[in-house]
Amino acid sequence: MKAFVTGATGLLGNNLVRALIAEGHTVRALVRSTEKARTYLGDTGAELVRGDMEDVPAFAHALEGCDVVFHTAAYFREYYGSGDHWPKLEAINVHGTVALAEAAHARGVRRLVDVSSSGTIGLRPDGSAGDESTPPSPLAKDNLYVKSKVMVAERLREVGARTGLAIVQVLPGWMFGPWDAAPTGSGQLVRDYLAKALPAIPPGGTSVVDARDVAVGAIRAAEKGRPGERYILAGDFATLEDIVQILAQVSDVPPPRTRLPYAIAWTYALVSQTWARLTGGETLVTLEAVRMMQARLRADSTKAQRELGFRARPLIDTLRDEVAWYRAHDAVAGGVLARPVSA
Repeated sequence: MKAFVTGATGLLGNNLVRALIAEGHTVRALVRSTEKARTYLGDTGAELVRGDMEDVPAFAHALEGCDVVFHTAAYFREYYGSGDHWPKLEAINVHGTVALAEAAHARGVRRLVDVSSSGTIGLRPDGSAGDESTPPSPLAKDNLYVKSKVMVAERLREVGARTGLAIVQVLPGWMFGPWDAAPTGSGQLVRDYLAKALPAIPPGGTSVVDARDVAVGAIRAAEKGRPGERYILAGDFATLEDIVQILAQVSDVPPPRTRLPYAIAWTYALVSQTWARLTGGETLVTLEAVRMMQARLRADSTKAQRELGFRARPLIDTLRDEVAWYRAHDAVAGGVLARPVSA
């Protein structure tokens, strides 16, 4: 299989490139920075293609000869900052994705695996974990990132029906794992913890999953996922306190003693977000993020387990490997992140 991977230097994209090559496939990797790509993908043998999802026609020629496109790129990390992000979210996550699907079809690509989010899945009426048929949580209306993913799913269904392009969507839980260089919000949480920069344990939780397991699940979706179907790729539900306690176990860094009540977390996010907007700065904590975590959404991966053979490893294994990766790759805070990982 010859694969084209967008967002190839991201947490999922990097692990997906590595998983594809490990299985004997060839990869063209779309990257915005070839310098960054050489640092984080230089050992993979992937063919690097420079491009941006806001200008699909500029790299569309590189889709020629590919069997499948894995679309992991998204405007995500930047959204959880100050300012109005909807124009970028719509341009990249909606219009860019549709343009990619159209370009793939025009160049003979047979299948597109689009990476969405389990955040588009709400809870069932009885409060149990939602599945692929469960509507989004009411909170999704206020989360513009989730809104963009819900919108593009409708557009992709139209493209698939009109063109015959086999489009499969995978919906990961909150991803952790090695190769989170940017980092994502989960990676920043791990880095802050290791640097002892996490003053208190935040409230809430969600379904979590290893990016490496999502990568394998996406490959299986390309091989045997049913066109037009969605597959949740999520592990167990974990609270942020669960994550912190596991980090303490695998890192030998003691956890914060203070637990942050939801009301205080909400107020802090409001003040931080407002201040960032007034000053033009950035905030790592937004009201949307606090609300989504407090919603404690859980997603059911039974369909992916049954049809794709999806399996999620224990969170302790994921976090042990992620801590080891950060300690091996980050020489920050005077070497604080470089201490050995406990067995």
